[in-house]
Amino acid sequence: MIGTWHGLIIDCPDPSSLAAFYAELLGMVKVQDDGDWVVIGDAPDRPGVAFQQVEDFRAPTWPTQEAPQQMHFDVRVDDLDAGERAVLELGARRLDGGGETYRVFADPIGHPFCLVTM
Repeated sequence: MIGTWHGLIIDCPDPSSLAAFYAELLGMVKVQDDGDWVVIGDAPDRPGVAFQQVEDFRAPTWPTQEAPQQMHFDVRVDDLDAGERAVLELGARRLDGGGETYRVFADPIGHPFCLVTM
């Protein structure tokens, strides 16, 4: 092993609002807020997800790769229908694609993520 996972950093135009979306989606809390850099996690000394402000943000496209996805979360849920209702209420939107065990959505600024069951 070379190192340990520290975090995932997501580019966005408004770190605070996107961090709030993912904190609710993933059951995390804000552990750092410097305005243009916001981190959520389950504790300040554990790996987290950071959101950094970038100028001229270009949202990814789905399913084409005109603007690449850059990253996406797979979020495990017990019930896809209930999960879908909940993320849509948070501000996500449904994207094309999916199957019996997963559905594809976009967060409020366009990053794709999936709800999955196993």
